[in-house]
Amino acid sequence: MRAVRRNLWLVVCLLTTFVTASVWAQDLASFEKRTTVKKLDNGLTLIVMERHEAPVFSYVTWVNVGSANEVPGITGLAHMFEHMAFKGTEKIGTSDYGAEKAALQKVEETYAAYDRERRRETGRDEAKVAQLEKEWKDSIAAADKFVVPNEFSKIVDRSGGVGMNAFTSEDQTAYFYSLPANRFELWAYLESERFLHPVFREFYKERDVVTEERRMRTESNPIGRLIEQYLTTAFTAHTYGQPTVGWPSDLKSFSATDAVNFFHKYYIPSNMVIAVVGDVKTAEAMPVLEKYFGRLPKSPLPEPLRTVEPPQIAEKTVVLHETAQPIYIEGYHRPAATDPDNATYDVISMLLSTGRTSRLYKSLVRDKKIAVVAQGINGFPGEKYPNLFTVLAATTPGHTPAEIRQAIDEELTLLKTEDVNGEELQSVKTRVKAGLIRRLDSNSGLALQLAQAQTRYGDWRELFRSVDRIDKVTAADVKRVANATFIVSNRTIAYIDNSKPAAAAPKKAAAPEAKGATK
Repeated sequence: MRAVRRNLWLVVCLLTTFVTASVWAQDLASFEKRTTVKKLDNGLTLIVMERHEAPVFSYVTWVNVGSANEVPGITGLAHMFEHMAFKGTEKIGTSDYGAEKAALQKVEETYAAYDRERRRETGRDEAKVAQLEKEWKDSIAAADKFVVPNEFSKIVDRSGGVGMNAFTSEDQTAYFYSLPANRFELWAYLESERFLHPVFREFYKERDVVTEERRMRTESNPIGRLIEQYLTTAFTAHTYGQPTVGWPSDLKSFSATDAVNFFHKYYIPSNMVIAVVGDVKTAEAMPVLEKYFGRLPKSPLPEPLRTVEPPQIAEKTVVLHETAQPIYIEGYHRPAATDPDNATYDVISMLLSTGRTSRLYKSLVRDKKIAVVAQGINGFPGEKYPNLFTVLAATTPGHTPAEIRQAIDEELTLLKTEDVNGEELQSVKTRVKAGLIRRLDSNSGLALQLAQAQTRYGDWRELFRSVDRIDKVTAADVKRVANATFIVSNRTIAYIDNSKPAAAAPKKAAAPEAKGATK
């Protein structure tokens, strides 16, 4: 029976590989025929892919800036500007921009005076701080009278837009939604306007929203607290150690003026890629894109980051004593996504943690039953710069992080000492191809992938070449990379310990001194 089932599995695997490869070749050739890339004179890169299955299109504006580009004092500002990008423009979101502009200038002047006095280290006058704070809040109230709330989003909604959202990570910020094809020029106008004439209205109100977001996701969440401590410990020098949401003191201090400066430095055409996928004709779409996005002023690229994380030479450990469920994390420094071994790290990640046939699931969850989940994360917290190969697990009741650590160590040791068998390796490669095909199934998913690949590698075709590189990974590659990476001195461990400390033994009463004893 086992032999029959094994042979059946091999037949299914071969058929899946054949079908996937056939579809793959057809899709890649089709993508190249339907995809056009153009770089405007101002440096903005445009990607247009025609897909005429339905009368809709999706887009992604991909800005090559994230929290890794922040410096002390303005952490959280990349994420903060993402919020600002939905507040409208000089024409959208205001009842009288001329008056609002003057009112917003007053907000910045009063805030600067208040913040300067508030942060004075010596000789601070608390009464003056209170008075300056009142003047600042009064100026905010005056500026708010001109705000037309959510007008930008409402225009998109009325035009049939869906999925309007954005995200900020350590490496990038992205904006996206979908619209009917006959609203293409309206979209081009709206999207270009919010980066040509942004208005930083309701900035401090939104800063409070982000502060609450930090409280909810980090300060009030044991996993959030653990991950923040894990990253700040693992990265000694590089800005990957900073939280994307920002440090609490920075969220209380940075200003709309800081945000304007950040915007002018990073939101420039040469630092942006826009991908459009759907029912558009390239010959008609490109002139529209040039008309609107060509208005963005040309500016030189910002300087690349200078600081590189030095090699880790000693194991680091973080322990959070909490009453929450024990969570265990360990991570190892690895190169950036542009490294030649990136495909091998992808394969290792899938071997360890993709699906119920993965090694971590079978060992920790199914067999030993010491974890409810066990997951390998390749490229954490970002991939643009050298990062961490991370393994995370949550214990089942009655089990400890120490058991998780031992079980993970056993699986990593197997990768270092034994060759991965051909069937397991081929299964991973097949799933990689199938996974990418699924991600490319929707207009929005494809636009996201194209913009990311174009930004990171300078060519959207790398999206497909990366799969080819995974196909070439050998068992020897897996063993070599595992031995170079999974070493104790390169490891950072963080876990939640909810065990109760042992009760201290009662102190013994001192024996009475004998009369006449000498001291």
